[in-house]
Amino acid sequence: MTMPEQTSPAEVPASASVPTIVSGHGFTRTGEEILHVGHVITLARATFEGPAGEVMERDVVHHPGAVAVVALDGDEVVLVRQYRPVLEREMLELPAGKLDVPGEDRPTAARRELVEEAGLDAVDLIELGSFHNSIGFSDEATTIYLATELVPATPLAASIEEEYLTVVRVGLGEVEGLVGDGTITDAKTILGLLWTLRRLGR
Repeated sequence: MTMPEQTSPAEVPASASVPTIVSGHGFTRTGEEILHVGHVITLARATFEGPAGEVMERDVVHHPGAVAVVALDGDEVVLVRQYRPVLEREMLELPAGKLDVPGEDRPTAARRELVEEAGLDAVDLIELGSFHNSIGFSDEATTIYLATELVPATPLAASIEEEYLTVVRVGLGEVEGLVGDGTITDAKTILGLLWTLRRLGR
């Protein structure tokens, strides 16, 4: 995945969340101090005031957001197995990536990631849904798409991890078992696969 240029604190959005939070029920953000600006995330210390005037301080991680694709080829779903440095292990997951290209919308980013990681492109994408990855400390939100009309494309690794990933095709009938036995533990992959099964009535 392409690494973006460093972002200055002034360019960091107040929230990258999707969908929009409607109400804070009396809570108000009163300030934010940027502690660190990295290649992808920005770490901040935010202060809030509670309904009765209570003062709260929280660590907040700003993230540009991400996309993932459930790519169906007949009765098989295309997954990738790649090394995740944070966990120090390989993970079986959907093709996915960050919104790290300026001006790129979510569907375009999803197609780009599908090409980069799986060597496939999609004529049309259907949005399955969006979710917040870790609401306790981050505003990251991921949108998952379904792709059923796949065409071959030339993969283009955008990171060292992607240079060594492998493409794995799994039968739709195996999906629930792989989630149930802990083979697949990645949240976006679990949600995307289960949303797809529900959409297909399986």
